[in-house]
Amino acid sequence: MLAPLDHHRRSRAKFSYATRNIRPEALAGLVDDRAPEAGDVVLARVTALGQHKRIEGPDGRRGTLFAGDEIVVCYGDRYAPDQYEAVVPDNLGPCHLAAAGGIAATVRSAHAAMGSPTAIEPIGICTTADGEVVNLRSWRLPEPPAPEDRPFTVAVLGTSMNAGKTTTAAGLARGLTGTGRRVGAAKVTGTGAGGDKWLLADAGADPVLDFTSAGLASTYRCTPEQVEDALRTLHGHLAERAVDVAVLEVADGLLQAETAALVRSAVFRTTVDAIVF
Repeated sequence: MLAPLDHHRRSRAKFSYATRNIRPEALAGLVDDRAPEAGDVVLARVTALGQHKRIEGPDGRRGTLFAGDEIVVCYGDRYAPDQYEAVVPDNLGPCHLAAAGGIAATVRSAHAAMGSPTAIEPIGICTTADGEVVNLRSWRLPEPPAPEDRPFTVAVLGTSMNAGKTTTAAGLARGLTGTGRRVGAAKVTGTGAGGDKWLLADAGADPVLDFTSAGLASTYRCTPEQVEDALRTLHGHLAERAVDVAVLEVADGLLQAETAALVRSAVFRTTVDAIVF
């Protein structure tokens, strides 16, 4: 059933980082009669606080959550060995805030150090005024033009989550900008959250992009073609900005399925000039 989402309710809701590319005023209705898909934007109510007691907003601010808060998040899968594995549910029943960046999913396994996930109750999937479901893929960056000159491109890979990939990528950005080079950076895979993006920006990279700007809430359980498309899109937009060096961070470890498929792909081989591992 399609129900209106009025300005007052929308303005009181807490929007998440994962939804930052979507104009809030585009959300005009709610539907509760379809199964969610990865990337669908959903209005949900916090029913019980757990591990995630804050939500990262579009500007990176980590806002405190309270039971009863309404939040605007995205359905997405999550693979984080040090935190949660979670998947998009097949219905609009209660699920979890699987990542503070704004990922709604059903947690199916957790690291021993993690507490119970924050519980949320989806109210409805957001639609436009025309009744079209709002999904991140409709708000992705456009196809970039073919670059005249391709920047020298370094990919940063690691063995697992928390192996130091973002720290290394930020160090590269800092060092290269210190020599007068223009550095752009992109996080090609992972789960929608802004921490890594903000660190790369603080290190001097500009622009800094991630896979959410390629229309993906996360890359876990995406097809190889979807991840390769994200790489092409993000790298193409860095090239369009005429950076001297592009630094690409690839999340998780080489044994993770999406990472393994990407680094074996022809797209990766023809895009990347050097690897830091």
